[in-house]
Amino acid sequence: MTKAMFGAGCFWGIEERFRTVPGVTDVAVGYSGGTTDTPSYEQVCSGMTGHAEVVEVDYDDRQVSYDELLAVFWDCHDPTTLNRQGPDVGTQYRSAIFTYDEGQAEAARASKAAADASGHFGAPIVTEVTPAGPFWRAEEYHQQYIAKRRGRFGGMFR
Repeated sequence: MTKAMFGAGCFWGIEERFRTVPGVTDVAVGYSGGTTDTPSYEQVCSGMTGHAEVVEVDYDDRQVSYDELLAVFWDCHDPTTLNRQGPDVGTQYRSAIFTYDEGQAEAARASKAAADASGHFGAPIVTEVTPAGPFWRAEEYHQQYIAKRRGRFGGMFR
């Protein structure tokens, strides 16, 4: 299995989206890009740790390419809003691609440049592309949050 890591606002929705991609074998929500070891959700939300809410995607690169995952990433959030996605504001909600090797870094930079040049988003893309640091798995109640609560929200997350 190969790994990819993305930050695109609140991790609940992007986890759900990546789970639908054929070839993706697992998705975990967590935190990365900060300075505190084993941060809690409350610490990350304080904005003091520097972490982003992220998803770590395990995928079979014989079934889905990194470029295809990048396309899902661009499609599932607004990469033009700095430290914000919808009503969620703070550095933990920043748009970020954390890369595990130079091949991913090159692909991410090229994909970002192409998305920016397309004019599709109507504003400059502010997504950071940086080497992946430690991934800190979020508390269990955050894992598959939407799937666990789908019936409780009156169909809100279908």
